[in-house]
This record gives sequence, C-alpha cells and structure tokens, in this order.
Amino acid sequence: KGQVYDPCCGSSGMFVQSEKFIEAHGGKLGDMSIYGQEANPTTWRLAAMNLVIRGMDYNLGKEPADTFTKNQHPDLRADYCLANPPFNISDWWHPSLDGDARWVYGTPPAGNANYAWLQHILHHLKPTGRAGIVLANGSLSSSQNSEGQIRAAMVDADVVEVMVALPGQLFFNTQIPACLWFLAKQKSRKGEVLFIDARKKGRMISRVQSELSDEVIARIGQTVAAWRNSAAVGANSLNAVRAEPVEAQTYQDIPGFCRSVPLAEIAQHGHVLTPGRYVGAEELEDDDETFADKMRKLTENLGEQMAKGAELDALIRQKLRGLGYEF
Repeated sequence: KGQVYDPCCGSSGMFVQSEKFIEAHGGKLGDMSIYGQEANPTTWRLAAMNLVIRGMDYNLGKEPADTFTKNQHPDLRADYCLANPPFNISDWWHPSLDGDARWVYGTPPAGNANYAWLQHILHHLKPTGRAGIVLANGSLSSSQNSEGQIRAAMVDADVVEVMVALPGQLFFNTQIPACLWFLAKQKSRKGEVLFIDARKKGRMISRVQSELSDEVIARIGQTVAAWRNSAAVGANSLNAVRAEPVEAQTYQDIPGFCRSVPLAEIAQHGHVLTPGRYVGAEELEDDDETFADKMRKLTENLGEQMAKGAELDALIRQKLRGLGYEF
C-alpha cells in the first residue's frame, strides 16, 4: 500500500503489475495511490485508458510532458517508485536544469540521462521509500563525464541497496543488456550492497527471446528479502559455499549468484557496481574423477573430433574438384 510513482510510465505497465502484486498478496487496491508521467501524448492517453478500464484511480499530471523540464509532481514524495526509463537518452538536457535541486549527487552529463533518472527518482522518494529501476548495463561501470563521480557519491551516501545483473535478450525492443537498481534512503542493511548475478538464469523461449522463470524470480526475491532481514554471513564459510536457494529469513552468500559487499570494498573497485565482479565464480561440484582420467577422456574426444574434421575437409575438397575448383 502507499504511493506508487513512475516518472516514465509509458502505457502504465508498472501500475498494472502493481495491481496484480497487491491482489496476489491479499492487499486492497484502494490502498494504492498512482502517480505517473509520460511525455508522448498518445502513450499518455493510452496510460489513462489502461487505468480507467481497470477501475484504478490515478494522477498522470495535467498534461503529457518531459519529466525533467516539466515535472508534473514536483512535491510528490512516494513510498515506491518503479521505472523502466528509456536507456541512454542523449538529448535530454536543457540549460534550465543546471543547478536543479534533484542533482544531489552531482550534475548528470548532458549526453546521457541514466543518472538523471536515478537522481530524479531518489528526489521523489519518502525518507522510508524504496525504488526499483531498470537501466542499461553501462550504468554499472561508466565513468564518462560525471557518471562515475555520481555513482561513487550515491554508494558512499548508502542509498544503493541491491544490484541485479539480468540475462540478455529479455526485451523485444532492445538488445542492450540491462540491470536492476534498487535504491532506498533508509536501508535495512546499512553499509552493504547486495549483488545478484542472474545473467545465466534466463531460459530461451524463442530464437531471439529469453525470460526469467517464476522459480528464478522467486529465488531472487527470497534472496533479497532474506538479506534485508538477517545478519551477514561470511562468504568464505563452508555453509556459504554449499548454500542451497535461500528460504525466508535466512541469507548466505552463494558463489556465482549473490554476495553482500561492504561499501569499503566497493570503493576499492572504483565504485563499479557490476555484480559479476563481486559474486565470484560458481562453486563446481567435485565428481571424484582423477585428473589423469579426465585428460584421457578429453584427448580421446578431441582425437575423434579432429579425425571427423579431416574427413569433412577431404569431402569438401572432393566436391570442389567436381565443380572444377582446386586449392
């Protein structure tokens, strides 16, 4: 329950998902207040229609407008912000934005709006609010212009809570790899950031499209919930190495999947927030096979493949000679 805000709401997809989430968890739809903004006039009307046909009260501002230059909810402080901003916008800047109150952690570069979205969203959160944002992977490590400095300031201010690396090919409209940022002004685990690497957790549902299964989504959600509600567990402990998917109220670092990292270590890595840098390699099970046996099998397999390759080469040469070509 509470105020839900999306500063780039498109046709209201995040709000519809919020409705489904509330219903699935036994909440009351009337306990949610919707605030959104959309610049495209046609999409803005579609968003309103989408909410009307579902009987949802909403405030999408008095007009379709650019979120940065014509903020429709300047005084809003929301409980939750869910946003999937357009990635890497290069033409967002306007001279009127210089010195804007939203740029608490530094003025975003004129050539990329990613860190403008992050700071705009933080500006509109209540002190107890929480945000989830989809952004391009470049936002995790970019250092061009002021982005690296802004990211460092956000990490040091302890407003970055959870970072999730996503599989590729999740979206129809872009092939750019994406990640999830979770921000909070009052974190339950102060001085740490939870990193989750889900890049290998997707499954291909077509030649060009992947998805996260309900089981994987549940595992990620349980991991975050457990991390927020439990004490830290050392990553090098035997239990952490052999940990199974977490259950409610328990958290352990799992090599290759998740790790809770102190801010000092993140600073040592130049405030880069790429999960793969911190979670380490996945622990491989020992199959008790000796090195000599493994090498024997591998060399036998390689020998068979090389022999097959030679056969194919000879066949290709024969076919080409039949066509009058030699090489």
